[in-house]
Amino acid sequence: MPKDSSREAYFPAIEKRYGEKMAYWFKVMAKLEGRKYPELIAHLKESYGFSQAHANALVMYSRGSESSKRFETPTQFYSTITPQQAKTMRGIFKAITTKFPQLELVIAWNQPMVKLDKHYIFGASASSQHILIAPWDQKVFKDFAPKFIQGKALKKTIQLPNDWAVDAQLIQALIKASLANLK
Repeated sequence: MPKDSSREAYFPAIEKRYGEKMAYWFKVMAKLEGRKYPELIAHLKESYGFSQAHANALVMYSRGSESSKRFETPTQFYSTITPQQAKTMRGIFKAITTKFPQLELVIAWNQPMVKLDKHYIFGASASSQHILIAPWDQKVFKDFAPKFIQGKALKKTIQLPNDWAVDAQLIQALIKASLANLK
């Protein structure tokens, strides 16, 4: 994916790979107006050999979404979830950044994450029913998932209740183990 999160960043590659100017592709999309996202993606992939990323960029741009980036800051992200979820997630990230000030709290993949230089260490997301946390190191995940008593280990994430009482020591131990594995 281009570093530029705009859908237009894909346009030069689309023109080069599929041999038509974007005006042509916009006409294709106009003829398909009103169809559902999966049908549009399938059409571009099956009829023109589009990759998933190129098809998504064209479909989403045609629908008025000019960027895949929805949030610039964690505060913007928190404003889109329930107050309880925001409180819990702020507590999780405060436990991390207080103990490990060298980590940077960023938005990546439209979710709050902490990273050290170019290495992502930990992330979190929210659904209507729960919060998901994810250490990026799978060994750390396997070691720590059972320690989250109120949580439920999934494939690569730990599902926590929205009102989870943040266990700062547990979160900090998880981050410490993740950082140790970077070396």
